[in-house]
Amino acid sequence: MSQIYDPKNFHPPSSVGALISRVRNVLFDRLDHALEPFELTTPQYVVIVLLANGIASKASDICRTVAHDPGAMTRVIDRLEERKLVRRVPDPADRRALKLELTPEGRALYPKVIAVAVGMINDLLEGFTKAEVRQMEDFMKRILENAGETVYLKTEKA
Repeated sequence: MSQIYDPKNFHPPSSVGALISRVRNVLFDRLDHALEPFELTTPQYVVIVLLANGIASKASDICRTVAHDPGAMTRVIDRLEERKLVRRVPDPADRRALKLELTPEGRALYPKVIAVAVGMINDLLEGFTKAEVRQMEDFMKRILENAGETVYLKTEKA
């Protein structure tokens, strides 16, 4: 396997890891701003998206998926529950555990916040072609696969 980077001339600020981190920060900052009319934060949005898409059903699943601190995630879920967007329900498979589900209000909010997120992402992707974006997605999926992480696939491409 050939090495992409060489320690002798490695420039951390322009490396893949640093750029991905900066892009993530920009995405989260812009999404926080775009979600203000809904009085949601990006972590709250992420919980709604993960639940709506069946990617996670427990707080621990969400923490693992987004590498979030369990205490902070509990507070995020508490706020969503206070707003009646999410509810905790007994897990039929484990009576000691609780599952999370969207309430009817949370399900109704989901398409609205997805539309806002899509608009924000499309703004950041201005000047890219669909083919370039698909290629970028494929590159990031390969990085996740190389790291042994789950890549969430969908049946159709947007």
